[in-house]
Amino acid sequence: MSKQRFIKIYCLSLAIPFLLMVFPLFTLGNRETPFIMGLPFSVFWVIFWILITFVIVLFLYRLDPDKDEKGVQ
Repeated sequence: MSKQRFIKIYCLSLAIPFLLMVFPLFTLGNRETPFIMGLPFSVFWVIFWILITFVIVLFLYRLDPDKDEKGVQ
């Protein structure tokens, strides 16, 4: 995978969770009920997207074409 394509995938895959946590898309999950694991749905929505973003970053790290290069000293 080329570096340019990797950067596009990286930016798009991290922009989606960001947009789902900010206004106006946050209104999709901005409600008090139902309770999930004792948390209001809006709190669960934010925690869920934070965890999804973490998983995306881990996956993208594995795909990163530059991660195996040695640093210049």
